[in-house]
Amino acid sequence: MKITWLGHSCFRVESGGYAIVLDPYQDGAVPGLRLPGVSANEVLCSHEHRDHGAREKVQVENGGPSPFQVTVISTYHDDRQGALRGENRIHILDDGQVRIAHLGDLGCELEQAQKEQLKGLDAVLIPVGGFYTIDAAAARALVEELAPRVTVPMHYRGDGFGYDEISTLEAYAGLCEDVTVYKGNTLELDQAVPPQTAVLALEK
Repeated sequence: MKITWLGHSCFRVESGGYAIVLDPYQDGAVPGLRLPGVSANEVLCSHEHRDHGAREKVQVENGGPSPFQVTVISTYHDDRQGALRGENRIHILDDGQVRIAHLGDLGCELEQAQKEQLKGLDAVLIPVGGFYTIDAAAARALVEELAPRVTVPMHYRGDGFGYDEISTLEAYAGLCEDVTVYKGNTLELDQAVPPQTAVLALEK
């Protein structure tokens, strides 16, 4: 499975020639970022805010049958059962070889049954910036409980991009002892990839 980070919480996930884009963002929605031209066979969004629900930014192409089994877990964008920012959807993608989860703008504590669904992951794509989502400490605690093989932090403020009110990557990475920094924005995920916190580079 090929996982490509396109900035903020947007990823392109490909397996067997079939691609899914998760949480594309509109132009001007995320300071310092502009989504590059991207195509896929399918688009999945955690919620409909401008920085996550811009389906129109993705060129959707016909393809063969999807190798992905997609499971959706309904959660909240805040810690008040959606009263502040609405609902959030977690997407679990399983291509029969590896299993990953994109947590969207998770802003609440997960129920135990939901955590059980997220155990045994090969990778989790998790927001770490706080304010709009869980923060670095809560993200780290959740990762330690779920114990995915690979953790990919997202939805943080970086050099020249991201919201002023959210935290930097360093706030999360400083809590980890297994950080691997990639020169590119792509992770080739298979059973040979060792446990790690994978920091992907932003390619503007």
